[in-house]
Amino acid sequence: MSSGLNPAQLEAVHILQGPCLVLAGAGSGKTRVITHKLALLIQSGVDPSAIAAITFTNKAAAEMRERAKKLIGKAAQKVTVCTFHALGVRILRQDGAALGLKPQFSILDSDDVTSLLKDAGGTTDAATARQWQWAISLWKNMGLSAAMAEAQAQDDNERITARIMARYEERLTAYQSVDFDDLIGLPLKLFQNHPEVRDKWQGQISHWLVDEYQDTNATQYELLKLLAGERQCLTAVGDDDQSIYGWRGATLDNLKRLPTDFPRLRVVKLEQNYRSTRAILRAANNVIRPNPKLFPKTLFSELGEGEPVRVVDADGEEHEAERVVARIQSLRASDGVTSTAMPHEWRDFCVMYRANHQSRVLEKALRKAAIPYKVSGGQSFFDRAEIRDLCAWLRLWVNNDDDPAFLRAITTPKRGVGHQTLQQLGQFANQYKLSLFEALFSHSLGSVLNARAVASLHEFGRSINDLQYRARHTEGAQDAMRFLMDWLKELGYEQHLHDQEDSDKLAAARWGHVLDFCEWMAQRCGGEVDDAAGVSLVSERKNLLEVAQTISLLSTLSERDSDQNVVTLSTLHAAKGLEWPHVMLVGVNEGLLPFRHDTPVVEGVLTESQAIHLQEERRLMYVGITRAQHTLAVSWARKRKKGRDMVVGVPSRFIAEMGLDDTTVKEDPRAKLRALRAEFAAKASLQAAQDI
Repeated sequence: MSSGLNPAQLEAVHILQGPCLVLAGAGSGKTRVITHKLALLIQSGVDPSAIAAITFTNKAAAEMRERAKKLIGKAAQKVTVCTFHALGVRILRQDGAALGLKPQFSILDSDDVTSLLKDAGGTTDAATARQWQWAISLWKNMGLSAAMAEAQAQDDNERITARIMARYEERLTAYQSVDFDDLIGLPLKLFQNHPEVRDKWQGQISHWLVDEYQDTNATQYELLKLLAGERQCLTAVGDDDQSIYGWRGATLDNLKRLPTDFPRLRVVKLEQNYRSTRAILRAANNVIRPNPKLFPKTLFSELGEGEPVRVVDADGEEHEAERVVARIQSLRASDGVTSTAMPHEWRDFCVMYRANHQSRVLEKALRKAAIPYKVSGGQSFFDRAEIRDLCAWLRLWVNNDDDPAFLRAITTPKRGVGHQTLQQLGQFANQYKLSLFEALFSHSLGSVLNARAVASLHEFGRSINDLQYRARHTEGAQDAMRFLMDWLKELGYEQHLHDQEDSDKLAAARWGHVLDFCEWMAQRCGGEVDDAAGVSLVSERKNLLEVAQTISLLSTLSERDSDQNVVTLSTLHAAKGLEWPHVMLVGVNEGLLPFRHDTPVVEGVLTESQAIHLQEERRLMYVGITRAQHTLAVSWARKRKKGRDMVVGVPSRFIAEMGLDDTTVKEDPRAKLRALRAEFAAKASLQAAQDI
């Protein structure tokens, strides 16, 4: 069962009782360790249903579940493998009644929360509401209530935000809703105040394995402590050198506290890297060395020296993007010549940067060169507010009991149903254990709302029923498109977008997204649809309601297409946990990486917050470097845009910290020309083959 594991991995796998911290360096096989430990626990007699493996993303959970299934077969299906938030949902669905939650409570997404906060704070400014949202999220992750946040507020702005938080919490209670932070905070509150529930969960699950432990926040740590109980069978797997989420509440204090809170803690270091060459790891080790260490470690590799890490300077951002394109084309043209000796697919390349806005110039250069690409870490099409608005309506047609969809639909666009009415409706629905939509048609609703409010609610309810009926009887692409456009006209949605935006251009762009979405929906209703080439496509006809039932899959579309043969453009944060044969880090300039701190440095002496910020930025650089398997190029621009101005670019201090030899590469026009010729020849060959 444990064949193929190195000595450190074997040691970690065989610690089956008590607390264990596995310090898993980048590419050191941590998922392999977790799945083998799951297998050994079951082999040693632990009931699979008494084991839980907790991850931070659905994708990581799916991968772990699949690998465990291959290793231990059907028993893997009984092991709980899920994210922290999914665990929170499970706990609250089962035992949330102790906190006054009904099992069908609603989970609000980020946009729903912004809308509630705009209402609670009496503003129409989304940017202000999002600032409150960040502050409230951080307080919740620190385990603070609204009263506690107000008590320790540093200024009037924080006091105001804390009071808005209190009103926001009232609305959540009235609507029987929770936000994502509550999925951790409320289970913690449940266990702290209801020992019988805590004992039940400690009895159900005896062994806890937590992946990416360095990304836990204070609330998650307290929850884990209560779940582990006196047995303390907790395996924390993480890497302090890859802690890059301090801005959303993750804290390295959780690593510092482990030896104190778990006195029997055993620490195992995984330092052998199975991903990168020695040249790449040497640069990574050098970069991270200046950071203070909780548990010192040095990665090593047996994959050979590999090609030297290259540092490339460019005249400006456009020139930098051109060089990225030239490098990709050059590496593809050198198939069979490099040390990897294998063909290079587009998917083998990743270009990383610190901030989302840096992708624009890269996208332009890649499009110009006809190189296919995808952007990771930016805003998904289906995350846009206007698309989420429409999805809320479609969700409500399919499932009238979807309370978050109800709240979004009834307030977008506004239709004269105010917060007070919705709050009273929410309280009424909670009292009689009804969904908001069910409560809307209750005969006794008039006892708590005036006739005008009831009439407005009834009008909304009838429109939903009517739309639901029409959608069920709308088949084919043309009918579906006609129905959707008529509906949006009745809704006045285009005017709503113009009312929301200061700029007609922005409103028109958002309306364009709406039209794209409607076309996407209509095409899936089947019938004849002309594609981009003018070819008529015929597929199975479906009614619009059947298509709307798949709306929950929209958010996973990007994951389904993750294996596309395209170049990846990614923020450094979004690239964590992934790897590519060839990686390019761009924009490695002072002010971008490390990102400029809010407060200026005085006389060269860093404040504590500035030092912490710099350490996290250094870890971000380390994460970027360790994504590379075979080759790594780091580039910086001598000039870059800052607002509307051009400023002199300075190479990031992290480049010097990499401790490289003189590997700065000057652009070689002949190499670029050879790459372009090879690319042209390949395209000509492909065209010839197609003509035959």
